[in-house]
Amino acid sequence: MISKTRLIGAVEIGTSKVAVLVGELSRGRTLNIVGLGSCQSRGVIKGSVVDYKEASTCTHAALQAAEERAGVPIEDVYLAQTGGHLEGFYNEAAVNVAAADNCVSPLDIDTVCRLAKAKELPEGRAVVHHIRRPFRLDGRLVPDPEHLVGRRLEAGYWTVHGSEAKIGDHIHVITGFNLRVEELILSSLASGMMVTTAEERQHGVLVLDIGCGITDFVLYRDGVAHVTGVVPVGGDHFTNDLSLGLRLTQGQAEKIKLHFGSALPRARDKAEKVWLNGDYSIGDRQFPRASIEQITVARARELLEVVRSKLGPAFAPEQVPAGVILTGGAARLPGFEEAAAKVFGIPGRLGEAPAWVSDELRDPGYSTVLGLLCYGLQAQAEQASAAHRTGGLFRNIKRMLTPP
Repeated sequence: MISKTRLIGAVEIGTSKVAVLVGELSRGRTLNIVGLGSCQSRGVIKGSVVDYKEASTCTHAALQAAEERAGVPIEDVYLAQTGGHLEGFYNEAAVNVAAADNCVSPLDIDTVCRLAKAKELPEGRAVVHHIRRPFRLDGRLVPDPEHLVGRRLEAGYWTVHGSEAKIGDHIHVITGFNLRVEELILSSLASGMMVTTAEERQHGVLVLDIGCGITDFVLYRDGVAHVTGVVPVGGDHFTNDLSLGLRLTQGQAEKIKLHFGSALPRARDKAEKVWLNGDYSIGDRQFPRASIEQITVARARELLEVVRSKLGPAFAPEQVPAGVILTGGAARLPGFEEAAAKVFGIPGRLGEAPAWVSDELRDPGYSTVLGLLCYGLQAQAEQASAAHRTGGLFRNIKRMLTPP
């Protein structure tokens, strides 16, 4: 029998699909995914809800499918948050250690963290995450400065914030199904955690989650998310370019992209042609393969260069030895990881799900919702094993993003 106290839901309302996972953590702390629901998304553009009824209908269908497969109702969910409205900034603060013996106290830590997070947001904006970078004590990095000796303690946060209205739209879709949103999780953090190892995050790694309408990215340094961001360009832009350039319908352009698109030139013979359908029916026609690749290669490079530009001085190839990892449904375009390696000047590869993930969920398009589920279940494990330390179900995950 599934324990309700250990059962949670993870929901990603994306541009192309809504994905829902239901999972539990067994007594042996083994992750067990007991429900999956997926539905073609409607009413969502570039990660933002633009038609509440349409978005609700498809989200509720995915939730119902997941509940039916799990055999039990969902009560609380962890909800992915993305969209072009999200922005981030860095703010830091420093305090002099108060004790006469220069031993850092919890009050010193609380004070410097509170000051570093004190920057006010414009009206209509809400914080999604405060992501703390490692503390500095007299200039040296320390994961936990309590009881260490030093004179000056510094803390800094990468703060992600978004439109209150657009965040509220996502939450409203879930609460309309009589569910509670336990926590909002940045999509890039969820997918990044699934395709990287702790060692890679410590050394430095860049993750790009290329979806249908947007691309989320996260740059890790010293084991934590250093910078995050969103670019409002994704797989459907490749399709649109092909549709306009080759005078095709959206459906035909999508088919051409999936069969013949590439992020790097591969056609050896510029005269080589490919068929739209290949059945020689009325309306079937040929296209130069080089023309298709010319369009998709240009769009891929543009997307990658926009991400690099948004990273700005935060990105330096020598500080990202673990390379760039691509995930998300649109990352399956052949040659994308090679193109990323060329633009960023670091090794590139397509992210892989951990070995325990079933074949049904190994598609890169499920990285975000898998990451959401892992975040939530990890939090439940913390609550169960250290109840005296919890201040809410999401305490363990918050400890990775903010100080206790």
